[in-house]
Amino acid sequence: MSIGRRIMGLLAGAGLAVGALIGTAAPAQAYSPNPDFNKYYRDTDNCPCSGGTLADPFDGTTFAKDAGGYAVKMELVDDGWFVGKVEFHPNDEKLWIYDTKNDGDTYFVSVGYFSGGSYHDLGTFSPPGTSAVVDKRIKDFDIPEGASVDISVYDASGHSDLIGAARGTGAAVA
Repeated sequence: MSIGRRIMGLLAGAGLAVGALIGTAAPAQAYSPNPDFNKYYRDTDNCPCSGGTLADPFDGTTFAKDAGGYAVKMELVDDGWFVGKVEFHPNDEKLWIYDTKNDGDTYFVSVGYFSGGSYHDLGTFSPPGTSAVVDKRIKDFDIPEGASVDISVYDASGHSDLIGAARGTGAAVA
């Protein structure tokens, strides 16, 4: 093999490697318009529960029994494609955040709760954004029993471009 062919092969291989890296590490692109947003609540007094609106093509959703708790599942669908979901499980106060489409986009989930007469901000989180078919991040919180949990889903990191929320009178309950 000639030196010229080797150099061309090396350059082509390097170009493919760089392209693959750029493709997996691309910055988030805002959905426009925002994805469709659906939310489903479950009174966890009556759980364990799954199926129905809690079913999805990835791992479904099952909520455990938690007396006095309200769980919520939020789905994001873009152009008929399931792109993500967010679940709050009052049993152990866990937030599950999924990215279900490798499209170079992500979303941001802001979480807080009301207790003792004040609001407590727990932070803003997003799925990890790997090249896996389904990415998920699980956040484990210590929220007082009976606290109203506010969850807002944004298309931008700075709490702008609200996609949907479970907050206020529609909040989940720890």
